[in-house]
Amino acid sequence: MSNRWIGVTIDCVDVERTAAFWSALLDRPTMPSRPGWVYLGRPGDPQPRLNFQPVTGPKRDKVRLHLDVGVDDIDQGIAQVVALGGRSTGERHDYDEGVVVVMADPEDHEFCLVQYY
Repeated sequence: MSNRWIGVTIDCVDVERTAAFWSALLDRPTMPSRPGWVYLGRPGDPQPRLNFQPVTGPKRDKVRLHLDVGVDDIDQGIAQVVALGGRSTGERHDYDEGVVVVMADPEDHEFCLVQYY
């Protein structure tokens, strides 16, 4: 048996808004999906599919799993996230191999922008 990573599901109160943020940030179009859900990508795509699942309440605590988004320029990446409706958490880590900045999408799901040197 061969196991493989095929997707990530993100719980959202406003599925359309959150999916639109990620679609623009990752330049991935929305695909046909289940009613109330939004999918970015299809099974079998080179990148794992992102699934946006409707829930009734907002995120309450820090999520213990997050996405890392690679960028060529950390400052431009931060500006793009903010322009799309996300925000910086103010957390930044500078390492010998690059920089990591913790960001949040419009529903406050944390993710990292990563620029390797």
